[in-house]
Amino acid sequence: MSMTARSVDDAPLTAFHYKLTLFSSGGPFLDGYALSIVGIALITLQPGLNMSPAEVGLLGAASLIGIFAGGAVFGWVTDKIGRKKMYVIDLLALAVFSLLSGLSTEVWQVVLWRFLLGAAIGADYPIATSLLAEYLPRRHRGRFLGFTFVMWAIGAAFAFFVAFLLRDIGPDAWRYLLISPALFAIITLLFRLGSPESARWLLSQGRNDEARAVVKKVYGEQYELEDLGETVEDDAPRANFLTVFRHPYLKRTVFVAVFWTMQVIPMFAVYTFAPELLASFGMTGDANLYGGSLIISALFVVGGIPGLWLVEKIGRRKLLLYSFLLATVVLAIPIFIPAAGSVTLFVMLAIFAIASGSANFLQIVYPNELFPTEVRATAVGIGTSVSRIGSAVSTYLMPLAIINFGASGSLAIGAGISLIGLIATIILAPETANRSLSSTATHESAA
Repeated sequence: MSMTARSVDDAPLTAFHYKLTLFSSGGPFLDGYALSIVGIALITLQPGLNMSPAEVGLLGAASLIGIFAGGAVFGWVTDKIGRKKMYVIDLLALAVFSLLSGLSTEVWQVVLWRFLLGAAIGADYPIATSLLAEYLPRRHRGRFLGFTFVMWAIGAAFAFFVAFLLRDIGPDAWRYLLISPALFAIITLLFRLGSPESARWLLSQGRNDEARAVVKKVYGEQYELEDLGETVEDDAPRANFLTVFRHPYLKRTVFVAVFWTMQVIPMFAVYTFAPELLASFGMTGDANLYGGSLIISALFVVGGIPGLWLVEKIGRRKLLLYSFLLATVVLAIPIFIPAAGSVTLFVMLAIFAIASGSANFLQIVYPNELFPTEVRATAVGIGTSVSRIGSAVSTYLMPLAIINFGASGSLAIGAGISLIGLIATIILAPETANRSLSSTATHESAA
């Protein structure tokens, strides 16, 4: 594929890029907020609905199972009908299901609405990030895509802040907490109205005139359709859902699924059950349970700050390697110090949060860079879905792990999971930094 002398991959950043990044970040913010708020809501929800430990685990896993379904289905739908329509519809669904969650009167109702809420969240990953990736210049793509996922950590931290403010509201506090994501969903929805369709997706569908108009509107009259650096052969086989499971994309699909899953299993366990985990350390009282949870969630954000600089400086592969290595080491400490006290365990958890936060956003960067426009959203959706299988199981089992293995044993399990991610990265991870979007998705980049 020949590139023109002027390429949109080298276009300057404009206000459009900043606004699209901010609007696209609303989905990850809501994901972090909605998934974390349930952990705090359980403090009043569990006694309010007389929930058993098994029901608590099921509720924690419900949204993750929903994300699995939503990512798998709606990533493919997004590649079929376009990014723009789904960019708005999924947020409306998220608002409705948040409201219904807070109005529930039975455990099964909360579980159902949280499952459907998760499906809406799972849909937003491939929708928003594919649209954003297809507009960002290559020198800034990793950092700007990464920022959207740092917003996940900010949303999660903000959930603990909101919960702290509402801690004295009474036994129905869980209702207000579960409803609260609806407010942020509506705000994000209003901002997203009017966003353009992806020019790359329009071109992949043969809608050249519409694609050309969008290119000129976004980048300037001096840019032409050819400056996207992509061509679509009329006689080329059409991509479909199974394309990502065939050569040459299968290796990339396996890599994305494995590293993403190994990152989110311990991360979601910590976010969802932070108060319970801290209590197992021997920490008690609102200041420790709420405040400690807020500190840990904030450190996921802190870790993302240097990560956004390093992702362009040292590249995607090294950043992911260092993150998994540090997480493995700190979480394995209880294996060698079985009698570690609460302070030691808390510090270990804090270091893990920083290490995890420094590279978690690569879950968004890598799949968007490794797959072509025709199946980009499908690939992101599959990565989202597969990762949630492991995280749903781990979230369901986390309360039981704390009871049976204690704090040290639970952290040691996280070390083993991080080690698997480290090995997978060594074997499978390519480097995609500072390359055009069209070149990273070519067959050669899979090697």
